[in-house]
Amino acid sequence: MSSEKSAVPSSDKKYPYATHLDIRYRPLEVVDVQRLADAVTDRWYNQTLCKVNDSVVRLGVMQGEYHWHKHDDLDEFFYVVEGTFLIDLEDRTVELAERQGLVVPKGVVHRTRALEKAIILMVEGAGIVPTGD
Repeated sequence: MSSEKSAVPSSDKKYPYATHLDIRYRPLEVVDVQRLADAVTDRWYNQTLCKVNDSVVRLGVMQGEYHWHKHDDLDEFFYVVEGTFLIDLEDRTVELAERQGLVVPKGVVHRTRALEKAIILMVEGAGIVPTGD
């Protein structure tokens, strides 16, 4: 495991999410999404799984809502592995079911939610700040 970036503390009152920016798996290591997701006890968990070129793949295990935010310079892709995932935009809400995905373009204000536990994958630039710019 690499420690390129540290975790955002889950005790942070502004962003009470368990966010781990360290890269969990190196190239040629099997990425076991289910095993990692099964071990999660946090209501909003985010773990960087691996780096692919200039992007990272992150696992999200979520229930509840994230805050409104945007990323000024980078797009963000969400893919639902399990459950239902909602992406609120300024003018509408997109509901994603299992095996559906959506790109949120850079600069678009959004909030993500899951009414029940959802497991998602995110693909985004390695330099993206999960909490927004």
